[in-house]
Amino acid sequence: MGRMLTGYLFIILFLPIFIMFVMLTSTEMGQIQSFHSFLDERIHVEQKNLNQSSFIHDKHGQIISDIYKPLNRIYIDFDSIPDFTKNLFVLSEDQHFYEHPGFDLTAIGRALAVNIQANGIEEGASTITQQLARNLYLNYEQSYNRKLSEVLYAYQLERTFSKKEILELYINTIYFQNGAYGIEAAANTYFQKKATELTPAEQAFLAAIPNNPSLYNPIKHFERTKARQERLIDLMKKESIITNEEAVAMKAEAIDIDLRGRTDLYPDYVTYVETELKEMISQAEGFHDQIEHANPSQQEELTNKLNRRVQEVLASGVIIETALDPTIQKSAVHAVKKYLPYQDIEGSVTVIDHQTHEIIALIGGKNYQKYDFNRAYQGYRQPGSAIKPLLVYGPYINQTNASLEEKISADHFCVNEYCPQNYGGGTYGMVTLEQAITRSYNTPAVRILNKTGLDYAFNDLNKFQFKRVTEEDQRLPSAIGGFSYGMTSLEMTNAFTIFGNEGFFQPARAIRKVTDLNGNLLYQWDDNAVHVWNPSTISKMRTALNKVVTSGTGKKAYFQSSYIGGKTGTTNDYHDFWFIGLTDSITAGVWIGKDTPANIKYVEAVAPHQRIWKEIVSGIQ
Repeated sequence: MGRMLTGYLFIILFLPIFIMFVMLTSTEMGQIQSFHSFLDERIHVEQKNLNQSSFIHDKHGQIISDIYKPLNRIYIDFDSIPDFTKNLFVLSEDQHFYEHPGFDLTAIGRALAVNIQANGIEEGASTITQQLARNLYLNYEQSYNRKLSEVLYAYQLERTFSKKEILELYINTIYFQNGAYGIEAAANTYFQKKATELTPAEQAFLAAIPNNPSLYNPIKHFERTKARQERLIDLMKKESIITNEEAVAMKAEAIDIDLRGRTDLYPDYVTYVETELKEMISQAEGFHDQIEHANPSQQEELTNKLNRRVQEVLASGVIIETALDPTIQKSAVHAVKKYLPYQDIEGSVTVIDHQTHEIIALIGGKNYQKYDFNRAYQGYRQPGSAIKPLLVYGPYINQTNASLEEKISADHFCVNEYCPQNYGGGTYGMVTLEQAITRSYNTPAVRILNKTGLDYAFNDLNKFQFKRVTEEDQRLPSAIGGFSYGMTSLEMTNAFTIFGNEGFFQPARAIRKVTDLNGNLLYQWDDNAVHVWNPSTISKMRTALNKVVTSGTGKKAYFQSSYIGGKTGTTNDYHDFWFIGLTDSITAGVWIGKDTPANIKYVEAVAPHQRIWKEIVSGIQ
């Protein structure tokens, strides 16, 4: 009781003194300036960048993922807020908004009288500006200390911003329950509309919520919200903003809530997009180069700083435009499930439009859940014979201008006790390069890499930007897929796009660009194509890859097309099966295997990896 009485006395004594400083602008200007300086030093109300929602779009501009970091808010400017909404909040929350300096003396006096009589805090007197101050800078503690801080912050807000700016901030800040902050997010959440598309009745319904979001939660307490909406409509009629006929019509208008849940589609692809966004920001803002040249402790600090920066960007409200083709993504999901009914056998798929260098579909595994281990870009596996076009035959033909009819031995071969064998241990005498590629013989591949030279061949391979190819990999077993870590299906598919781009390689991207919510460009890739092989080499390799699917190891992937080519890959002990192939417009790669490598020879005859590829790519034609 004593503390409460002290609070009352403090309020009663403080307010007249504070008001005196505010009002005596003509006779005591020096005191006012001194007081203002005091406030400026201690109360900072600079423009705050409110957290907003971000969105990932597919190639058609449709939302495929909402990203709340941490709030669902879509900030809109003053002119985009309907006038009817502005009037509703001013009349219902603060009728003297345009006259007071941030606090309303009459309302404060009335609230003090009520609260003293009730021996507690029964009635507030917060203006719109005070509510904004509480939302931005303070908390919701019910105490007189907080109330005094609220008044001071509100006064500073009024000195710093115009009434228009304050009302704009307020309507974008208030909470509309069910995760929606601000009128635009509320319109989207409850009616799947923009604020400018709301009817006056819908605007009044939404304006009923923030007064007490739990009490007026329209999902749980629709009738309460409707009743308050009608009281707000009556208030608008009383103030002659609307006519009696308009009020009757608004009350009678059906309020059909069309609750919009959080959009979170295509988790495989979206997970990768968020990873690619980090890479995009890292390159654009210099983190990549700094991390590359830093020591381990500095790298950790810079990585943490980069992670914080990514979160800042997402919280600022951005639109991430991607190349995702939903139809192809769905087809790929279906194909992986259809052809991999086997327990524990997983798969990954990458589909690239090699004409635009865009990733249009990406599958991270069967029944993939968001942020699971994504096998398409996180699963490094041995590539088997799928590496031969990139490390063996492409470099050799480009170096020597060899014909596909050139002969090479497919018999036993040993170098320094390294003695690779062909599949099944067979020997085939002298074969053409085309036959060696088509039948995927191993000993010719190792012979050719030895002839080309490791330095030359790996210089070409490094242009494909495989992240985990090391100096230790520069050895002959790599000719048939023996790498320290291996490659992802995204990397392999990306590398094979060279056969559709006349010998030029450029990283394929999921993200086209990143803009703010008003469409202003923030980030865009600045990739350059690298010339790896000459057109003659590409022409010969395309011919050989076509033979693989028409008469070689990739026949189960074949379908009628103006051009089709590809390469199979099988690793030691049948731990991995690959098929990477292309048409005139699309390059796609499929990997299957167990997460913990184990023998899956029992699916070899069925060739599910080739069947998955065929179903996806044939449907794109």
